[in-house]
Amino acid sequence: MVLAIVSTALAGTKYRVVHAFGMGHDGGGLWGSLALDAKGNLYGTTSGGGTYGDGTVFELSPTSNGTWAETILHSFPSFSDDGGGPMSTPIVDSTGNLYATTEGGGGPYSYGTVFELRPGSGNWIETIIHRFNRGELGSPMGPLIMSASGKLYGIAHDPFELSPDDGRWNITLLHHFPSYKGDGLGAYQGVILDAAGNVYGVTEGGGTGKSDICIQTGCGTAYKLHRMSNRKWKETILHDFGTGDDMAIPGGLLQDGSGNFYGAADGGAQLQGVIYKLSRDSSGHWKTTIQYSFTGGVNGGGPNSSLIMDKAGNLYGVTAAGGTAQCGCGVVYKLAPRSSGNWKYTVLHRFSGADGAQPSASLTLDSKGNLYGTTATGGAGGAGVAFEITP
Repeated sequence: MVLAIVSTALAGTKYRVVHAFGMGHDGGGLWGSLALDAKGNLYGTTSGGGTYGDGTVFELSPTSNGTWAETILHSFPSFSDDGGGPMSTPIVDSTGNLYATTEGGGGPYSYGTVFELRPGSGNWIETIIHRFNRGELGSPMGPLIMSASGKLYGIAHDPFELSPDDGRWNITLLHHFPSYKGDGLGAYQGVILDAAGNVYGVTEGGGTGKSDICIQTGCGTAYKLHRMSNRKWKETILHDFGTGDDMAIPGGLLQDGSGNFYGAADGGAQLQGVIYKLSRDSSGHWKTTIQYSFTGGVNGGGPNSSLIMDKAGNLYGVTAAGGTAQCGCGVVYKLAPRSSGNWKYTVLHRFSGADGAQPSASLTLDSKGNLYGTTATGGAGGAGVAFEITP
């Protein structure tokens, strides 16, 4: 196990609420991250609220006086073909179009959608790229990712690919995770791509691992999907969680420049969660190393989102619990690599409720080292906040 030194909140960092939700028709309940465009605008979704009460897509733009202006780009009507209840992170393509998912709505089965928003003259134009049906399981929640060729990848219980073809989007289910333990169960938290086009992700259950924290459903797996010459996809299980490491999956994967993977998981010595690393050993097998075990309390506990990494190799994330004694609303943290091989753990911010609570999505990093994120609840309107942390 790799030990870490716990320190207090980092001196010099500044936290501020960019926007508090729940006051008016701007929506509330932020379960996804924020997307950043080339101009410094932030984009996100709310799972509820808006004009019709079923969620919004919003933009936050920096102004000359240092504040941020909010614009509602789209409000989702309830019980319609339009989709509803977005809980994902938008992505922005090179031309400024937005792509995201809704968990519900989108037709008679209400299994959710993938949609596109294009900036128009004075408003944004929505196009439904795909409506999920019963045979596809549906209810996408995790973030999308776009390849260099413009294909979209995501999770709707199973991983999928959407390919643009002559003005239409065609869906391919990459792999079906069956309802037994050996193969993993319930793909979760989106997927990532490597330079070769391989798809990686985690399942929240299944696998062969056994642990007291996941004894009934299995502890989950980390998997790879490789496109074969016949255009089908081959699955490889990289790791079964719970096999000696006493972990179960709540967060997605992050890959560094050397091909190692990092993630957050339940479990650990004090059952407050861990940060782990997946790397190949000399025989080519994947091994798991615990980078940090959360202790709860003022240092936070319950890491529940994917990690991000800056150019220096520092990791950043959030916990849903711990922090202040009065609230236990979660923290923002940093893990810095040390020459000794240990990691230095620093709390960047402890949420108090009034400034947000229950952060549940990964952070976003800009070119200046500023961090942006969301909380699902708390804030002046009680429905979550978008926040900024400056070094």
